[in-house]
Amino acid sequence: MGIKRRGFLRLTAGSASFGAAMVSGLSAFAGTSRSTLLSGLSPMTGDVTPISLQERQTRVEKAQRLMAENNIAALVLDSGTSMVYFTGISWGQSERTMAAIIPARGEVKYVCPAFEAERLRQLITIGTEVRTWEEDESPYRVIANVFKDFDIRTGTIGMEERVRFFIFDGVRKEASHLTYISGDPVTMRCRLIKSPAEIALMQKANDITVAAYKASIALLHEGMTPADFSATAEDAFARLGVKGDLSANFGEASAYPHGSIQTQHLKKGDVVLMDDGCKVQGYCSDISRAIVYGAEPTQRQRQIWDLEKRAQAAAFAAAKIGAPCENVDAAARKVISDAGFGPGFKIPGLPHRTGHGIGMDIHEWGYIVPGNKLPLQAGMCFSIEPMIAIYGEFGIRLEDCAYMTEEGPRWFSQPSVAIDQPFGS
Repeated sequence: MGIKRRGFLRLTAGSASFGAAMVSGLSAFAGTSRSTLLSGLSPMTGDVTPISLQERQTRVEKAQRLMAENNIAALVLDSGTSMVYFTGISWGQSERTMAAIIPARGEVKYVCPAFEAERLRQLITIGTEVRTWEEDESPYRVIANVFKDFDIRTGTIGMEERVRFFIFDGVRKEASHLTYISGDPVTMRCRLIKSPAEIALMQKANDITVAAYKASIALLHEGMTPADFSATAEDAFARLGVKGDLSANFGEASAYPHGSIQTQHLKKGDVVLMDDGCKVQGYCSDISRAIVYGAEPTQRQRQIWDLEKRAQAAAFAAAKIGAPCENVDAAARKVISDAGFGPGFKIPGLPHRTGHGIGMDIHEWGYIVPGNKLPLQAGMCFSIEPMIAIYGEFGIRLEDCAYMTEEGPRWFSQPSVAIDQPFGS
């Protein structure tokens, strides 16, 4: 039994603690229907503040300064998160080219199919001009003509990393006298450092994810499949006011970082590994939890869970301003290898990087991986998730995201307290 508080279900002392409920097979919820339990959820997005037009204008100005520093005459954006980041325009990708061109000097211009022009104009807040192409015309020639109008006769064009090849290739052929490079020196350096407004949106996404996970875990039941669990979580996210996802694996399948094709039906004593999150105003969360369903954890399960907990804590402690990203991975990996796992990426052990940058994309620059010398800076956001995978037994991954401040790292979501307390008491 629970009460609605701040948009999520809070388990009360009178109905048994959250940890005790899980260990006893969620007996506190016996006879409680899914609809009854989820009806305690309500939207948590009422106080969300979107990214302002002024902030987007500041982003374009920063991009133009970086373009000048790197001798890039213009930056081409395909539809996707970078286009949203700079212009606020969300546009679905198709075979029809729609692009934004940010010049080193001047206003942003857009290229789109002629029949879509009026729809695009309704969305534009950065720049004003739309260049169109008819169905029997080349959009790449239109883009090349935009370069000419910006008086770009020679020089270098930056292609944002997710510009699709057919667009890049078409533009390159129409303007073969220009040089083409990755736009990362501009887009990465802009998007890597999050503003207070961005961090606030990510914090909200994490808060909602915690609420959705709590409700979903309370509805685990024997015999359910990962797909059943995912559907429950999607329902919870929707009631909390967002579109979210949860992927899950049970028992031996939890050892596979991104799942297994084997049939899974939840049974008592299984490790349940869950992962994913939601977006708020385009900004992501990403949380993983590992619990044991319906039974007292075995000594082995507790041992590996506690080792994972120590590895995550060591990684967080290693996140210091000016230190390279790889130091965070090294700290977690040392805890795991000192316990006899690995070494390196070998299984049983930690088979993947310790973390990834996060923002508008769930995986962004700032990867927490050996060899990444990029110094940690205030405003960088990244996951800390040093999984321990043991094929034939189970896997444990605890993932929380952090952001850097001048004083050090801060958690977006508080790490698990114990194997039977994934979100505290």
